[in-house]
Amino acid sequence: MTICYFGIYNPEYSRNRVLIKGLKQNGVEVIECSSKGKGIGKYWQLFKNHYKIRKKYDLMIVGYPGYQVMILAWFLTKKPIIFNVFTSIYDSMVWDRKLVKPKSLKALYYWLLDWFSCRLADKILLDTQAHIDYFIKTFHLDSQKFYRIFVSTDEDILYPVSAEKKDNNYFLVHFHGNFIPLQGVEYIIYAAKILENDKIKFNIIGRGQEYKKIIKLAKGLEVNNINFIDPIPYEKLREYMAASDVCLGIFGKTPKAQRVIPNKVYEAIACAKAIITSESPAIKELFTNQKNIILCHPASPEDLADKILKLKINQNIRSEIGQNAFDLFQEKLLPKNIVHDLLLNL
Repeated sequence: MTICYFGIYNPEYSRNRVLIKGLKQNGVEVIECSSKGKGIGKYWQLFKNHYKIRKKYDLMIVGYPGYQVMILAWFLTKKPIIFNVFTSIYDSMVWDRKLVKPKSLKALYYWLLDWFSCRLADKILLDTQAHIDYFIKTFHLDSQKFYRIFVSTDEDILYPVSAEKKDNNYFLVHFHGNFIPLQGVEYIIYAAKILENDKIKFNIIGRGQEYKKIIKLAKGLEVNNINFIDPIPYEKLREYMAASDVCLGIFGKTPKAQRVIPNKVYEAIACAKAIITSESPAIKELFTNQKNIILCHPASPEDLADKILKLKINQNIRSEIGQNAFDLFQEKLLPKNIVHDLLLNL
């Protein structure tokens, strides 16, 4: 089988990287047809690139993000199209990040973009059943079009390594991600304040929409146990997580936070690190609380602080959860395995 992986996607982003790698590991020939151009010129470039390979593949996967590419893909090929939608741009812009007013024309545009691009696809890939249920209800789509495929991560980049902490007198908590409402970074700040006298330090890596708000909050609380670190190369995450005692997931109270398993959870368990994240229907599709993950109440710095302190006190539980999480990754989440299951359903 030969697959055309098509679009304006970033091949280094986990969702695309894992799918492409998994396809190749399963013996599928992958022809990447992409454009890094700007403006309308990128679509013309895609058109030209596709023309060269139009007779060389059996089906097409439109990579993430692909909302605006789906129309072109549908126009260019009569072969089956799989849309790796990954997330709703309407949900992200209107309800999660709240950058667009719900009843505005722009909100309608984003809704139509999601609806129309999904209607054009023969199959749609999403990361959790909770997310699939949202798409079916919100955009009135046929449930038979969807297939759940977990996000995972690249095991050749993120894997368990040994690393020495700079200060062994402190328990080190790691977080990385964009500062957006879904992440709930403010609740990490409040938890850090609660724990500032317990010899616990936090590395918080990232920037984003709420960065200024978060820095202002930390200064206002006079928190003294947080290191704010600018975004780092993806490959460096392994070193930072290896040097930490525990990793953090997401803690926001947005509806989207209940429907997704964030990249950082997969990245942490690939490195055999114990991770704490919010309880949600999505996370329970894959993980078991107290066995391979620690779950806390969403938007609750008190509960988060309590869970961190318990892992600090009990190293055996921390190690066991990290190992169980890594075993789960090896058993179910290697790119080869999750794509194998997808190929059986094509």
